[in-house]
Amino acid sequence: MAERIEDYALIGNGSTAALVSRSGSMDWMCVPRFDSPACFAALLGNTENGRWLISPVGDNVSVKRRYIPGTLVLETEFTTPEGGSVVLVDAMDRRGWNSDILRLVRGVRGHVLMRMELIIRFEYGSAVPWVTQKASNRWEAVAGPDRLTLATPVAVHGEGFKTVAEFKVGEGQEIPFSLTWSRSFVDPPDPPDVKQAIESVRAGWIAWSSQVRAGEPWGEAVQRSLITLKALTHHQTGGIVAAPTTSLPECPGGNRNWDYRLCWLRDATMTLYALISSGFQEEAKAWREWLLRAVAGSPAQLQTVYGVAGERRVTEYEVPWLAGYEGSRPVRIGNAASGQVQLDVYGEVVDLLFQARRLGIAGMDDAWNLECALIEHVESIWEEPDEGIWEVRGGARHFTFSKAMAWVAIDRAIRTAENFDPSAPLDRWRALRARIHAEVCHRGFDSSIGSFVQYFGGQALDASLLLLPVVGFLPPKDPRILGTVAAIERNLLRDGLVARYDATHSVDGLDTGEGVFIACSFWLADNYVLQGRHSEAKNLFERILLLRNDVGLFAEEYDVRLRRQTGNFPQAFSHVAMVNTAHNLNRRLSPAHHRSGAS
Repeated sequence: MAERIEDYALIGNGSTAALVSRSGSMDWMCVPRFDSPACFAALLGNTENGRWLISPVGDNVSVKRRYIPGTLVLETEFTTPEGGSVVLVDAMDRRGWNSDILRLVRGVRGHVLMRMELIIRFEYGSAVPWVTQKASNRWEAVAGPDRLTLATPVAVHGEGFKTVAEFKVGEGQEIPFSLTWSRSFVDPPDPPDVKQAIESVRAGWIAWSSQVRAGEPWGEAVQRSLITLKALTHHQTGGIVAAPTTSLPECPGGNRNWDYRLCWLRDATMTLYALISSGFQEEAKAWREWLLRAVAGSPAQLQTVYGVAGERRVTEYEVPWLAGYEGSRPVRIGNAASGQVQLDVYGEVVDLLFQARRLGIAGMDDAWNLECALIEHVESIWEEPDEGIWEVRGGARHFTFSKAMAWVAIDRAIRTAENFDPSAPLDRWRALRARIHAEVCHRGFDSSIGSFVQYFGGQALDASLLLLPVVGFLPPKDPRILGTVAAIERNLLRDGLVARYDATHSVDGLDTGEGVFIACSFWLADNYVLQGRHSEAKNLFERILLLRNDVGLFAEEYDVRLRRQTGNFPQAFSHVAMVNTAHNLNRRLSPAHHRSGAS
C-alpha cells in the first residue's frame, strides 16, 4: 500500500521525476518524460505495479530525511532499534536521452542488514519486462521500446518476477546502485559512477539555486519551492508540468482524480512573476517561449492545457488495472479539460506577454500579431458561457472570473498598443473593455450579500474572485473587493484556510468533496498585503507554510479534517503561489502590486 502523499519526496533530472517514500520505496516514476507511461506505479496500485525499495530489514526503524541544502539530492537516514544507522542518498541524472536513477547506501554506525526489491512494470504497472543478466554486476529489463539497466556490486537474484537482494552495510562503507533508462533498440550506455554522478548533480543544483537572492525573508522556503519548479521544468522545451503525478485524489476514495503531468496556460503569469522576482530570467524566458509555441495557430483552437512539448492531443482515458491511491478511482491518463472552452486563459496569455515586456524580457515584437489575433477572437466569444478556471464538468456557465479575465485580455492589449502600436483599433478596444467591466460589475456582483459571486445569477462564492484585485480589475480597497474578501472569509474558510468553492454544490458535476486549495489560501494572503493588512498576511502565510511536508513540499490541497495533504504532488501551482506571496510580503519585490498596477 502506498504511503501518505506527504510522505514522499521528489527527485528529478529535468526530463522526468520520481517519488521516494520515507521507507525508501520509489513508488512512482515515468520514463523517459514526465508524461510517459510509468514503470513504477505502486503509488496508484500495489507493489506488483512496480517499485524500487532499498531499506533496512526489520521493523521499528526510525527515519529522518532532508535534501542537501540548495539541491534535489535526497538523504534518508535509517536507524535500527539496535542502534545501527545508514543513509540512503537518492538523486537523478541525465546523459543525453538517457536517465539515471542514482542510489547510494552509506554506512554511518554499526552494521545494518538491508534489503533491495526492484519490481519493474512498464506501461503503468501492467507490462512485465524480460530480465537478463549482462555482466556480473549488470541486469537489463526490456519491454518493447523501453530498457532499464540495473548496475550494482551487490549480488542480486530473481524471485517471483522481482529482482531482490540482501546485503550488510558497515560504518564507512558505501554501496552504489544505478538504474538507467534507455531505448531498447540502441546500444545501452555504460553504467554511471554513482558517487561521482551524485556529486555532479549536487554541484549543479547548488550552482543554480545559489542565484536565489540571499537574506530574503523565508529564503529557505522560497529556494525549496524554486528548486521544485525547476525540477518540474523540462530542460529542452521549457514547459512546466503542474505535477509529476496523475490521479492522486483531492478527496481520498473519491473520483476527483486528474492527470497533472501536463502544462497549463492558466499558471502562466504567476509563474513568470515567481521566476522573474526570484532572479531567474532565463527560466522565465524559456517558459514564455514554450507558451508562444504552444498557442501558435488559430486562436479558436487555444487550449487550456498542453503536453510537455506543446502537444495538443492529451486525450483522457482510464487505466482499469490500477486500483487507485487508497481506492480512489478512476485512474486517469490525459486530461479532457484540454477540449473545454475556458475564457480566462485568453486573459492569462495576453497578460503574460504584457508583463514580459514590462519586466524586460527581450524578443517580444513577434508576439504582437498573435496577441491581436487572440483579442479578435475574445471579442467574438466573451459573452458565451465556459467551464471556468476550475475546469468544471457540470456544464458551462457565465463564470464571473472568466469574464473578468476577458477584460484583462482587452486591457493588456490596450496598454501594450498605447506604448507599442498606436495603429491598433484602440477606440473599439476601449469601448469593449468598458462594456465587459460594466457587465461583470452588474451581473457578477450581488449587492444583497455585498460580494462578487461565482457565476452570473448565482450566490455561490469562489476563491478565484480573490484574484480580481491582483489582476487590476478593481482596486484592492474598493468596497466591492473588500466585501468579496469578507464573504470568502465567512463562507470558504476551513480552519483558517481557503476552499476553492463549496464542493457540495452541483457546479462541478462531481459527487465528492475536497480539501482546501493551497494556492487559494496564498491568494487571500496577497489580498491582505494589497489592503495593508500585513500582520494578517504574515500570519496566514506562516500558517500555510506549516502544511509543507518534512522536506518542504506542497501537494495541491490539504484536508483539514484528516490533517493530510491531498491531490497531485508536488504541485507547481502551490509552490508558485508560495513564492509570489513571500515576495509580496517582502514588498520590495511585490508581484501583486506590480501586476495589479498598484506600483
